[in-house]
Amino acid sequence: MSCKPIILCFLLFFFACKQKSIEQEGLPPNIIFIMSDDHALQAISAYGHEIGKLAPTPNIDRLATNGAIFQNSFCTNSICGPSRAVILTGKHSHVNGFRMNGEPFNGNQATLPKHLRKVGYETAIIGKWHLHGKPTGFNHWDILNDQGNYYNPEFIKENDTSIIKGYATDIITKKSLDWLKQRNNIDSPFFLMVHHKAPHRNWMPALRHLNKYDSVTFPLPDTYFPDFKNQQAAKEQQQTIYEDMYEGHDLKMSKAFGSTELAHNPWTTDFERMTEEQRKAWDKAYLPKNNAMHKADLSVEELAIWKGQRYLQDYMATVAAVDEGVGQLLDYLEESGLDDNTLVVYTSDQGFYLGEHGWFDKRFMYEESLKMPLLMQLPGVIKPGSTIEAMVQNLDFAPTFLDLAGGSKYSFDMQGESFRNLLDGSQEEFKDAIYYHYYDFPAFHMVKRQYGVRTKRYKLIHFYDDIDTWEFYDLENDPNEVHNAINDKKYAKEIAIMHQKLDSLQQHYGVTEKEFETTPKVEIDKANDAFRRLRGTPIR
Repeated sequence: MSCKPIILCFLLFFFACKQKSIEQEGLPPNIIFIMSDDHALQAISAYGHEIGKLAPTPNIDRLATNGAIFQNSFCTNSICGPSRAVILTGKHSHVNGFRMNGEPFNGNQATLPKHLRKVGYETAIIGKWHLHGKPTGFNHWDILNDQGNYYNPEFIKENDTSIIKGYATDIITKKSLDWLKQRNNIDSPFFLMVHHKAPHRNWMPALRHLNKYDSVTFPLPDTYFPDFKNQQAAKEQQQTIYEDMYEGHDLKMSKAFGSTELAHNPWTTDFERMTEEQRKAWDKAYLPKNNAMHKADLSVEELAIWKGQRYLQDYMATVAAVDEGVGQLLDYLEESGLDDNTLVVYTSDQGFYLGEHGWFDKRFMYEESLKMPLLMQLPGVIKPGSTIEAMVQNLDFAPTFLDLAGGSKYSFDMQGESFRNLLDGSQEEFKDAIYYHYYDFPAFHMVKRQYGVRTKRYKLIHFYDDIDTWEFYDLENDPNEVHNAINDKKYAKEIAIMHQKLDSLQQHYGVTEKEFETTPKVEIDKANDAFRRLRGTPIR
């Protein structure tokens, strides 16, 4: 008799017992929290947008296949540092104290990793920190200096700062894998935050991906050339691709035909820090396509379209290494058997514009920057292939992870709520409305301060500081948010209800009059002038 059936039965029995043991003992799951920077969900193929389909992300998509994809995950404040502070604390920006980049983050306050350590977790963060000061609450941390650089980035440890030769995304992935393989306390559950710089501005792909999408023509959104009727704040921003991007730094355009010297490149060392070998490979890849642009002698509108294409080609090529890194982490979990009891999360610190309204960047409460990608897998808890439509926020991440870790019995002062019951399908609804508040003005891109409320169908936004305007959108009939219906009488009842919801949420979250302070006009004018000068003179 062949021994193969016996071996097969034994293996099936072993894995069944292993899974049963996990369930019986109630072992808390390991947690790997992978967060990229400025990764639009339109750029993830699992979400079904045309851009994502043209530039697939097969490894991030594995999380949707193995677990759940969230269709309505939102941030509370669409900018890098504040979003990270919200995720760590489970509190809105006005409560955790980090409302805008440049403010100090109070590392002494209670945070998710500190709570997890109390319930027996080993904690680590690797990659982008961007909260000023040293991380607290982690057994291990190894972070990029400030925003970090794509090539040969500087990493900071407790007693060491060093430049690591290579590409930031690959380095962060390797450091994360090394930590997983070399952990000292293998009997304790772990919480690992893998924080990528990519695909943050200025979208520099890995050398192996420099020409990855040169032959792809990405669709530019219908709103690429907007008119901003009855949208004052949108009209006064400075984040339009074909007006505000730096032609050298952002778009990698050269000064002239046959030249590798970058056009406008005001305050960066991103290219100078490359090794001679790296820069040679870079120039070899970009010279022919820049020459083609110069030779084409494009009109103003044609150049605007060309810039949109260059942006999307570089952006998606930068995403490629992130997707490969996710694949390496998932492969390791499967090979080591850790995947059975590890929650893997993929998200971004906020959404991002890929040409919608003519824009790059984030900040506005419009859908593309408000909505974040969120994909999660946890065998035995999350049913493979699940789609979760309920509204959640990054405010809710920390309470959810603590709940899964067995920490819900402890009293934690968080404003977010656990959405654990959404994961196993026992709950379909979670929130009927979410609150948003953006403060960073006057600052880069000159996007006005704003706060608002969103329900499943409607959105109400108040832009304030040097303006005082309201906007209302019916997301079912106007998904692109181009028709501000604040003065449309047919929505009078809905607008009144949204005002009530907004007041109720502000009261619930403890928003005070302090949060609505205005900026002296002289400071706003000074900032406007400074940022306009930074744009430089276009080569056309």
